[in-house]
Amino acid sequence: EKLFSAGDGLFKLGCDFMSTPVISLMVPVLALGFLVHIIYGCWLSWQNLKARGPQKYAVASKAAADSWSAKNMLVLGLVILGVIFFHLTHFWAKMQLPEMFGVGEFENNPYLLLGATFGKWWILAIYIIWFVALWFHLVHGFWSMFQTVGWSGQTWFKRIKVIGVIVATVICLAFIATAITAFVMA
Repeated sequence: EKLFSAGDGLFKLGCDFMSTPVISLMVPVLALGFLVHIIYGCWLSWQNLKARGPQKYAVASKAAADSWSAKNMLVLGLVILGVIFFHLTHFWAKMQLPEMFGVGEFENNPYLLLGATFGKWWILAIYIIWFVALWFHLVHGFWSMFQTVGWSGQTWFKRIKVIGVIVATVICLAFIATAITAFVMA
């Protein structure tokens, strides 16, 4: 409870950090980067579909061709994108946007918004599904990024995959812990 308490908990520290001027300046940069990522990901998926043609994977075993998340990155991306719009309307538009203009009911009390949002079991379920999809997307995307830029040597490739699993797991478990804690505290 101390980590989540209304005055000095870790969540409050995170909210305070997210309201710093540096983060406010980074929001448009991150949004642009995210938009470029979506466009490039869709273009890459289209190029892969065109290159494979009707035969899809020309291997004896589809399981040997690639991981499940690699074959479903577009679907995972669409799930993540859909919930991001949901998230932006439930958090960013109600807390960060009003904070920029100094109006609103949640900008000074993020716990009220967190409890109001995660107090419903179905929203918690949507978020947990989102975090699982995000985990799969990040696990594949982490090592795929290194492979795309040419860092896929035999020595480091397995290590990069393991590091990707660890990073994605830590990120997603932190998100899940926050959502479940808010649900329990609501």
